[in-house]
Amino acid sequence: MRLGQWLGLIALVISLYILWQIRQVVLLLFAAVVLATVLNQVVRRIQRYRIKRGIAIAITMAILLALIVGFFAFIVPRIINQLEELVSVLPQVSVRIRTWLDWLQSIVPGAILEQFRVLENLPQQLQNWIAGLLGNFFVLLNNSLAAILSFLLFLVLTIMLLANPSRYRDIFILGFPSFYRQRINEILSESEESLVGWIQGTLIAMVVIGLVSFIGLSILGVPLPLVNATLAGLLEFIPNVGPTLSVIPPALLSLLDAPWKAGAVILLYIVIQQFESLVLVPLIMKQEVDLMPVFTILSVVVFASLFGFLGLFLAIPLLIVLQIWLKEVLVKDVMNKWQRRQNN
Repeated sequence: MRLGQWLGLIALVISLYILWQIRQVVLLLFAAVVLATVLNQVVRRIQRYRIKRGIAIAITMAILLALIVGFFAFIVPRIINQLEELVSVLPQVSVRIRTWLDWLQSIVPGAILEQFRVLENLPQQLQNWIAGLLGNFFVLLNNSLAAILSFLLFLVLTIMLLANPSRYRDIFILGFPSFYRQRINEILSESEESLVGWIQGTLIAMVVIGLVSFIGLSILGVPLPLVNATLAGLLEFIPNVGPTLSVIPPALLSLLDAPWKAGAVILLYIVIQQFESLVLVPLIMKQEVDLMPVFTILSVVVFASLFGFLGLFLAIPLLIVLQIWLKEVLVKDVMNKWQRRQNN
């Protein structure tokens, strides 16, 4: 390798090292870009009523802050109260599961029954997880300076990006060779369209799934329908993985009444997910993002392991953007053209 190539390789390694050291800031910037991209659609719709962009941005941010404040003022306290109630009844759930398994032991072969013994530990594990979650939440409230600063930085970045998105987009495009800049602009437009379509559709799906879950759980008489429905709606943000996890708490709670009710809850969630997959998503998604279930699960696990909670929250948007860039740049612009050159 020549000296220039070595210097370029060293510069690349140093750049990757620096990016890794500031990965949380980079993720925060990516989150701001995603939010600014979505809010920009709202701003454009407000501008249709001949309102200046600055005022439209102020209205949009005021609505966003009002939603956040309303959520933490009215919804979060109720969720916390029901989570505390859930922790208090989980020991009863554990006793009921143990009684149910003992009853099954008389009619089911032991080898098969052992496969269900894992259910005995689920209530205790869930209790520990919720207790830790509530403890961390209250610790976060008491020692929230870092969280507040991060949130303020996130809002400032979002507002700055929202104020003049085309300028920052042009700066990003200038980082590529001149012959490829038009292509990068096309890829950015595709990424924006896919992200906005997926996020808007997902938010609508979260609300619908939460409402339908609340109605269904209330009809079945499952305890704590609000917290379970809220959990189902929030976990809808993580496709495939989230809906599977959301069925565990209400199924365990339903065992307090009768084992058949747990089966009814599982059946209810299966019906809801089929409704979401076959009816709801095709109706609300403006542009379908083809996310393979295996890649979805792996992205959630990998990004959560590497970047923590922020990585878990941003796993699917990161996967969408990464998938588009790999398809457009690596496959279409490199591999396909390289294959044509080889054939010639």
